[in-house]
Amino acid sequence: MPQLRKDPILKQWVIISPERGKRPSDFKRIEVASDDAQNCPFCVGHESMTPPETMSFRTAGTAANTPGWWVRIIPDKMPILIPDGDSNREGIGMFDAMNSIGVHEMVIEAPEHNTTISNATENQVKEIIWAYKQRMLELKKNPRYKHLMIVKNSGAGLSALSHSHSHIIATPIIPKRIEEELEGAREYFHYHDRCLICDIVKQESKSKSRLVFEDDNFIVFCPFASRFPFEMEITPKAHLPFFEMLENSMVPLFAKTLQLTLKKLEALLPGQPYNYILHTSPCSDSYKDFYHWHIEIIPKLTKTAGFEWGSGFYINPTPPEDAAEALRAVEIK
Repeated sequence: MPQLRKDPILKQWVIISPERGKRPSDFKRIEVASDDAQNCPFCVGHESMTPPETMSFRTAGTAANTPGWWVRIIPDKMPILIPDGDSNREGIGMFDAMNSIGVHEMVIEAPEHNTTISNATENQVKEIIWAYKQRMLELKKNPRYKHLMIVKNSGAGLSALSHSHSHIIATPIIPKRIEEELEGAREYFHYHDRCLICDIVKQESKSKSRLVFEDDNFIVFCPFASRFPFEMEITPKAHLPFFEMLENSMVPLFAKTLQLTLKKLEALLPGQPYNYILHTSPCSDSYKDFYHWHIEIIPKLTKTAGFEWGSGFYINPTPPEDAAEALRAVEIK
């Protein structure tokens, strides 16, 4: 029968409804039509089709905005936030408003059109993580920005461009979802004097039922109150509040874990679109004792309908234990 489960961080309830019987084979495979790489602005040789780069990893001696790069970061052409101007926060009657100040950049993850994190070389994935880390450290120097986030929209219908890319976003306020996580983690720390996410990591490592993968440094699991089928979380085992402060020796280890996780997802659910979102501590030491960075991976297999919007409940037809078992069983060579 359906079961209500409570997310220990957000205190949000989820309905696990296995009667709907959503196994991997029940989800329709997404057939992605090949697009025209010749007109893709992200492909090598098309640098003039994008805004000037803010950062790139490239062959020594090659000029900015020319071929020779292997990871390239550019401002988004239609940014949701802009870096110039003042915030001009004001009250409009009982309402608050401010200018949309911040940074919205795109990370072009490889020069080749059909290279993805799943099929790239391990070294290329490592370079993408280096680019995230380096750019976030630079943005963090600006005191106007309170929080940094990385978002990837992969697959048909989630991005206008199929060339593999992700977004770096710096905001002048802490996003509501992060505030909710901080509040849950702060309350748990107040009562237990321990990090809530560290305790979740220990629980999932011990119970094994929702475990997808783990090694000495990282754990991948399907959350107890998963909102979506085959939702996963990647979390470092050590208490690390800031992703951008990840030790250099850990970068290749995390890159390997991220790629392995996405390979498992692709092998089990070929062609299915997904999001991944990096949640890291705000740009302040105030939260470091009780917050712990992690990446949420959300396959886009179901649609949110009226009941979900109206009630705040998510309905997940695939128990996370079943999802984890299927993902664990995928062997990656």
